[in-house]
Amino acid sequence: MAAKLPFADTADFEAAQRGLIATVPEGLVRTGGGTVLWNLGEYAFIDGELAPSTVNPSLWRMARLNLANGLFKVTERLYQLRGFDIANLTVIEGDSGLILIDPLTTAEVARAALELYYAHRPRKPVVAVIYTHSHIDHYGGVRGVVDEADVKAGKVKVIAPAGFMEAISGENVLAGAPMSRRAQFQFGTMLPRGARGQVDAGLGKSVARGTPGLIAPTQSIAKAVETHTIDGIEIVFQLAPETEAPAEMHMFYPQLGVLNMAENACPLLHNFIPLRGAVARDPRIWAKYIGDAIAMYGPKTKVLIGQHHWPTWDSAKIIDYLEAQRDLYKHIHDQTLRYMNRGWRPAEIAEAIDLPPGLAERWSVRGYYGSVSHNVKAVYQRYLSWYDGNPCNLHPLPPAPAAAKFVEYMGGAAAVIEKARADFAKGEFRWVAQVMKEVVYAEPQNKEARALCADALEQMGYQAESATWRNAFLYGAQELRHGVFQMPVRPGMGADTLAGLTSDVFFDLMAIRLDAAKAAGQSLVVNWRFTDRNEMLALTLKHSTLTHRMGETAANADVSVTTTRATMDQIVMRKLTIPDALASGALRLEGEIPKLAALFSMMDPPTGMMFEILTPGEGR
Repeated sequence: MAAKLPFADTADFEAAQRGLIATVPEGLVRTGGGTVLWNLGEYAFIDGELAPSTVNPSLWRMARLNLANGLFKVTERLYQLRGFDIANLTVIEGDSGLILIDPLTTAEVARAALELYYAHRPRKPVVAVIYTHSHIDHYGGVRGVVDEADVKAGKVKVIAPAGFMEAISGENVLAGAPMSRRAQFQFGTMLPRGARGQVDAGLGKSVARGTPGLIAPTQSIAKAVETHTIDGIEIVFQLAPETEAPAEMHMFYPQLGVLNMAENACPLLHNFIPLRGAVARDPRIWAKYIGDAIAMYGPKTKVLIGQHHWPTWDSAKIIDYLEAQRDLYKHIHDQTLRYMNRGWRPAEIAEAIDLPPGLAERWSVRGYYGSVSHNVKAVYQRYLSWYDGNPCNLHPLPPAPAAAKFVEYMGGAAAVIEKARADFAKGEFRWVAQVMKEVVYAEPQNKEARALCADALEQMGYQAESATWRNAFLYGAQELRHGVFQMPVRPGMGADTLAGLTSDVFFDLMAIRLDAAKAAGQSLVVNWRFTDRNEMLALTLKHSTLTHRMGETAANADVSVTTTRATMDQIVMRKLTIPDALASGALRLEGEIPKLAALFSMMDPPTGMMFEILTPGEGR
């Protein structure tokens, strides 16, 4: 790796520092009570060009670049706050106030970032907040920079791409628990920082802690291209849905000569499916939208920015950069389909495809966040599903009983471990991890198998160029050695996210918690009326399944419930009990009330997200 990439090219280091006004004070963000939420000092070990033997040299280079932090002047009237979180907060100075783009993950870090800006620039009011897309590191800190009362009063606009709220519900709510659990592996949030631990997250150092929130958009960008003037700043919005996020958009600022590609043209290879999980993204249309941006804005663009990393200056360099990004995503898509049409399977294609000359040696397309390997598999999944077409893989045994059979056929755990140790000594870490996984699933308490599997994962982590692969491998090793770190059970989402759900999704969320065994043979119809939203719906339990019809009431309802969605949200967040809601009149019931109580007793209780991944969990 050190020999085949152009380490003498230091242009990115110059770009990452260009326009620096002031760094993050002390490299820290604290709560009012002194709790540290963000600490760049944890990365003080990243202090030289030479990578330690436990970090891939290419990843070490990106880890150094991602330490650039503070307030940066990009061009006249446009500034960025970088290194307060995994994402950037962009500030545009309007005629009378500020336009903020993507207010980070949590209120505390967003507030600290804006305060650093105010320490060096006039303290103008915020007149607009723009969310470029539907991932929490681009909207979660909004309450740290604006007051919702000002939004409701019309003093602050909140602008987002069409489908923003629906995308939040789909990605972060219904599958929120497993996504959050898998994100621990992707970002290495509970790994120690150090040359043998977490060094980076690809898009930035890590995800900030603190209080996430949400203020719903007051304006949606719905047309493919829309132009609006906000506080004297003309903004051309280009929708780019189903790319890096289900709802995403680019922006061009003609007066400034700046093109903002949101998260669709970062200086790396992004994910077609992140390791945390998501619906497979479409790299073909992703490449198309980058191509459209080049055609519409490229010759007029003097500065290219994104909501991660550093800018690129000079029109010719920008077009060259964007063309490489366009071709990166299209190449992986096209070549995967080429092999698919020859009958190759996902793992086979992933081994065969690499970036071509002209791309492979460019720093801006290296796989620090995504990887060619797992992006190939995402393309296959998008077109042909999880099934590789081999009927032997159509109905296999589940992992634990299959592992027991494998180990039995291979002569028992001791024999497998002995062979694996020999392969480990040869450096065959991928195979050792693969075969030790079977032993661990067959015998979860086998300390030798767990230790050897952890050792193999650790070596794979040290070799990985992708920050997310490194984090996943090292976090897996940590859990095999020390077990799953147990955390207190908390509500699965924040109050703002819950309040932002449509009632349609709210009842979908209820339905996925129904224990089918407890509901067997039961039937029930409940009419619901939410007075604060002027909504009604009929909820039906039948065949151990909950369904609902918005805007309808059932003549044969067993129970009728009248309340507000705000009250139900309080009950779900465990800030209000049902007896207290009934006593206060906030919740009114009519009909066969015991049947409604029986329905609630069929719901899974909150269990948290700390389930087993590297060993078979309970009931599996």
